[in-house]
Amino acid sequence: MLKGKPAKKYSQAGRLHSIIRLLETRRGLTLDELAEECDVDRRTIHRDLNAVEQAGYALTTEWNNGKKVYRFLTKSRNLPPITFTLPQLMSLYLLRSLGAHLAGTPFQAEIDELFKSIHSVLPDRHAAHLERIARVSLPLSHGARDYSPSAGFVGDLQKALLQQYRIRLKYAKKGKNEVDDYEVDPYTLVFYKGGIYLLGNAHNRAGMRLFALERIRGVEITRQRFEIPDSYQPEAHFSSAFGLVSDSPMKVRVRFSTEIAHAVKDRIWMPGQKVSTDGSGRVVVEFEASGLMELVSWILSYGIYAEVLEPAELRKEVRRQVKEMREMYRGKEKDMEKVEKKGKRV
Repeated sequence: MLKGKPAKKYSQAGRLHSIIRLLETRRGLTLDELAEECDVDRRTIHRDLNAVEQAGYALTTEWNNGKKVYRFLTKSRNLPPITFTLPQLMSLYLLRSLGAHLAGTPFQAEIDELFKSIHSVLPDRHAAHLERIARVSLPLSHGARDYSPSAGFVGDLQKALLQQYRIRLKYAKKGKNEVDDYEVDPYTLVFYKGGIYLLGNAHNRAGMRLFALERIRGVEITRQRFEIPDSYQPEAHFSSAFGLVSDSPMKVRVRFSTEIAHAVKDRIWMPGQKVSTDGSGRVVVEFEASGLMELVSWILSYGIYAEVLEPAELRKEVRRQVKEMREMYRGKEKDMEKVEKKGKRV
């Protein structure tokens, strides 16, 4: 372990993952090198290497310049082959189709390689069904984001996430060409409505922050390791959010008309929601949630069929936007009428 480097406590599972990745990507490592990479002592690394062998990885050692070097005997592990039933394959292809928004990222390439590997070990009778199974599910998405410009950063993010390395992040300001610098402990990748986000502890912002992948302009992996607190649960960060914004939750009550009641009442909008139907068949949905503008967007998507009952702040914002939309369309209609009249005179 490096002198002066603070000791860190990592779970054995996390260390084993790091050791396996290191031995797979390098030609060989000594006990001292592994101990330095994992910030533990030689005795701990020796126990971890025994655990790696017990998990089915064949290790070998050789002497190089007076030092014992550890490496894998082969690239493959001593594990039994994995078999799939047709329903399991169908579920796998369903999961693959739900990841259609990953196009342009290394995630998609890795998923494709995974399915090639699955295809290569399948019995002939199952392989013949693959093309049909691939069409059993069809994802439909709108407004997909182009992640190809950010694809180069994903590999570094993967390494930092899996091996718990702190990163320096260059991040574009919203709607501007300016870039801010962040020092971040990356915790979790978040997938929401076709978007990919990084949730992490931003040290120079003193708290958790959410970063949109398409706005990342640079990633530098440091040699500083970090610990994820035992109490950390990513879903808890969004527990009160209607979408991604977590601020002060408000009590929300929205009434939906009979025309769309059937499409609203059987869906779970927020945990702990209450749904009631009045004598006219209208449905009232109530829950607590944060994220004013995300709530406004949801309500406006139902047009005249949704009415905000409370809170007053949300009702006021919806009314303001409806008013401005009406004025915008009225103004454009008048302009179009003028153009038409002018055309007729000509």
